Amino acid sequence: MSAVSSLPTLDEAKRRGRAYREQCARSALGVLSPRPDTYDPVARLMWQGQSRVSALLPIRYQRMLTDPLSFYRGTALVMAEDLARGASSPLEVQISGDAHLANFNLFSSPERHQVFDINDFDETDVGPFEWDVKRLLASLVVASDHLGHSRAQQQSIALDAAGKYRTSIRRFALQTRLENWYASLDIGSIMPTLGGFFTESALRKVDDVVLRASSANTVKAFAKLVSYDGGLHIVSNPPLLVPMDRLTDEGHLTRDELYAVVTGYAETLSHDRRALLRQFTPVDAARKVVGVGSVGTDCYVVLLVGRDVHDPFFLQVKEAASSAVAVALGRTSSVAPGERIVRGQRMMQATPDVFIGWNTSTRGPLSQHYYVRQLYDNKSSIDVEHLNESLLVTYGRICAWVLARAHARSGRAAEIAGYLGKSDVADRALATFATAYRERNLADFAALQRAAKEGRIAVAT
Repeated sequence: MSAVSSLPTLDEAKRRGRAYREQCARSALGVLSPRPDTYDPVARLMWQGQSRVSALLPIRYQRMLTDPLSFYRGTALVMAEDLARGASSPLEVQISGDAHLANFNLFSSPERHQVFDINDFDETDVGPFEWDVKRLLASLVVASDHLGHSRAQQQSIALDAAGKYRTSIRRFALQTRLENWYASLDIGSIMPTLGGFFTESALRKVDDVVLRASSANTVKAFAKLVSYDGGLHIVSNPPLLVPMDRLTDEGHLTRDELYAVVTGYAETLSHDRRALLRQFTPVDAARKVVGVGSVGTDCYVVLLVGRDVHDPFFLQVKEAASSAVAVALGRTSSVAPGERIVRGQRMMQATPDVFIGWNTSTRGPLSQHYYVRQLYDNKSSIDVEHLNESLLVTYGRICAWVLARAHARSGRAAEIAGYLGKSDVADRALATFATAYRERNLADFAALQRAAKEGRIAVAT
């Protein structure tokens, strides 16, 4: 028998996917399992904080206490543990691990086209595909609730996004492996890319969503973060941005150690990228507070210049730890955390950052793992506050399409398509889970509010 004749057909792969329903019925995806009586979400957040910069944790809690949507962004571990207690399909692929709606962004591809893709991979790992779908749908429901939509509207938004994921993964199952690999949401060619997935009126709404993105490109960042006063240096803005020579707490990297991480990380780049990086010289560095869930991780920004001071380049050096997926499933990765993140991003993103890589800093018996990427690359984010119901539906569809494309790159699109099927059985189950998780998120948010009021956690003012 030849290798070609032994390959499963598309129909066979779909049948294999349908067979997985015996292990995890699609209706089971709608069940939010109860927690043990002893489970304390605040304690789990505090446990995470034990490995972070303690002085920055009050900022993390302050940001999470802004509203339930902000809180949700910081609860990847808590939700992963909730998901691990429930039924999961055996269909494991490379997942984001934190696919909430704010982790999808616009940024520049290596060809300098504006693309829309997943853009946060701190929690990426191999896991059940539906964990990402549930994380996305629940975030859409929480956002819809935050915007004052009715319960019916929230359910409809989740159901629509679930359906778009299902129909998109079915379309990707029909495409060749290379078509899956090269598919991207290129804003400049959005009509031919998405023509088979969205109606013309929907595509016009996609344009509306894109126009509402707020830009944070390199030039703007340079003007905001860098000063020429007394020489080129990063502006101090404690505690959010503190130059290396002004850090007073213990445990952070020294400037020399940080530069050594950057120098060593270059070995994980391709030869041409290393050659390009050598054309830049580091001139200053600072510790930077980023995001919501990431606050407290050891994170730095390095300012480099190329031709002259008018040729700036920022690198972000961010601490990497075990993923929330691995912690929830009780697994240990076979690779260093920084490498895990880089592998995941390269696997899931259609146009990954050409400067993404990893390195480890060792101090005696202790090792700290980092991944490195560009701090800004014409990155733009969607301001959820300015999305009405119709635009939030469109945004959910875009994210669902991108997520299906990212999952298809693992080569199991046909099996996932077979498992989900042609009907809306899975859509309704996933939407039911998402609306149930809205209530759990609200309860957890209230628990964090009580912890702050009782002085159990310190909150920045």
